[in-house]
Amino acid sequence: MVKKKLQIGVIGLGKFGLCLAERLVDLGHEVLGLDNDPTHIKQAQAILTQVFLADAREKDVLEQTGIGEFEYVFVSIGDSISASAMISMFLKELGVPNVWVKAGNADHRKLLEKIGVDRVVIPEELAARQLADRLTHPGFVDYLPFDEDLIIHELTIEHEAGKTLRQLDLTNRYRIQVIAVRPAGGGRHSFIPSPDQPLQKGDMLVVIGRRGQLDSFQL
Repeated sequence: MVKKKLQIGVIGLGKFGLCLAERLVDLGHEVLGLDNDPTHIKQAQAILTQVFLADAREKDVLEQTGIGEFEYVFVSIGDSISASAMISMFLKELGVPNVWVKAGNADHRKLLEKIGVDRVVIPEELAARQLADRLTHPGFVDYLPFDEDLIIHELTIEHEAGKTLRQLDLTNRYRIQVIAVRPAGGGRHSFIPSPDQPLQKGDMLVVIGRRGQLDSFQL
């Protein structure tokens, strides 16, 4: 299956916005950047598909750049509540189906949600929570976006060496789903692993399960 190439707009090309835009380009998407700072535009020109030096607080500007026709637009102006709110409102009025916005705090997020944006991100809050989980929950990898009690976790085979995934029956017995296995000593992950392959001591299982259950789960 060929990965769908998206047209994505990023408004605000400061450190966070430019980093996000660059990663999206690396993933093969078309990215249009918008900023009113010439320095930011200069940095972005060598990276992005298309950039505009313009004030996104003007609805006419958004229409002229064509960003209103994109499927996704990310607004990265977290230091100005009024500007990000106004731009987000204009984008929704122009019919952008997915408007994601960087917020600076909880009040900013509340205002954006009232406007009707599709996703609000507070980068510092997200990074802090992930760091806290990595420090206090060994094996933690990431959250699942639709339920933060469901997490991706790594489990190392110790006591159950020699058994197969079919014999362990983690899905039915514990509601834990194995999505990959990495052999002991390193090497590539095997995704959707064979249920009948014997597991060796030191093999790493990448699993999805409930946070509280996985914190102390051992194999």
